[in-house]
Amino acid sequence: MCDVTPPAELRLPTDERAPGAARKFLMGASCRTHHSRVLDEAELLVSELVTNAVVHGAPPITVHVECNGGAGLAVSVSDQSPDLPEPRDDGPYAEGGRGIHLVDLISDRWGIEPREGDGKQVWFRLHA
Repeated sequence: MCDVTPPAELRLPTDERAPGAARKFLMGASCRTHHSRVLDEAELLVSELVTNAVVHGAPPITVHVECNGGAGLAVSVSDQSPDLPEPRDDGPYAEGGRGIHLVDLISDRWGIEPREGDGKQVWFRLHA
């Protein structure tokens, strides 16, 4: 845990404003002491996960940001759809379908967890 920055969570709009709202929230809620090196990557990954939640998930959609001190940044996006994201290979000219691939490539760890009741939480970790 971090002594500098407490965990933070935000309920997002369920439309095209959600990724921008998640990025803005992430920048304000992230620990400047521990995360300055990973914020660009975190912004990209949270955008991808939130876009997936808006397009394929169900409201409410929330983003949770937590500092694990020197161990890094933990971010999760939750929605109420029980459908789990699956990596797609739609070819090089597809306009979408790369979000989970990017999360897998850029993050240090990531996963998907069912939530109590309906829904899921998709999370990633970036080492500081």
